[in-house]
Amino acid sequence: MTTPQEKTLLQTAAETFGVIFDMDGVLVDSYHAHFQSWRELAAELGVQVTEADFARHFGRTSREIVEAYWGPGRFTDAEIAELDRRKESYYRRIISQNFPEMPGVRSLLSQLKVAGFRLAVGSSGPPENVKLVLEKLEALPIFDAMVTGVDVTRGKPDPQVFLLAAQRLQLPPRHCVVIEDAPVGIRAAHAAGMAAVGLVSTGRDRQTLAEADLIINSLEELSPNRLRDLIRSKVE
Repeated sequence: MTTPQEKTLLQTAAETFGVIFDMDGVLVDSYHAHFQSWRELAAELGVQVTEADFARHFGRTSREIVEAYWGPGRFTDAEIAELDRRKESYYRRIISQNFPEMPGVRSLLSQLKVAGFRLAVGSSGPPENVKLVLEKLEALPIFDAMVTGVDVTRGKPDPQVFLLAAQRLQLPPRHCVVIEDAPVGIRAAHAAGMAAVGLVSTGRDRQTLAEADLIINSLEELSPNRLRDLIRSKVE
């Protein structure tokens, strides 16, 4: 239970708030880049991947996607790791050539930083992907913490990624809000005791984000005050 003193702190000190951003579909509209990179990898191995195939598995781990496309047990752990490495290198090449940043992301990050929020990325992607995206957004100095796939052993909807992000922000989970575009991410945020904003993005619609505390069509709809009010509503 939140004490009266903690509530007063929430109301008067913006620096006690944290915003944790998922990366894919939140900071960068990566749907098509991931689809293209999987198609390139599959073509090398003699498999055709349709967009319907990709959409059905979008957001799952690389291991799950490999087993869905090629069948369980076909590759060893080392082979899956190598396939994942190649696929992610294709992805980075694609977004480096034409970076699809989400509308409003730079403005929102700047506003939150000026307002005293602590910012983190909580992604299951490899650190190379996260670093590239933040570099493209010129946002590396803005973020206070970063959690990537190498930092966690359990994927979403397990809350591990967000709990670790809050820990690195030196904030209690209830003082944080997560911005996500996937149902498993929203469940992970709630399991961590955090508020969750659902962002409609390529391949996601409002219905799939129904569990979120707030659903938006664009990051341009958010502001420090709106996120602050959402956090307060969850702790009071």
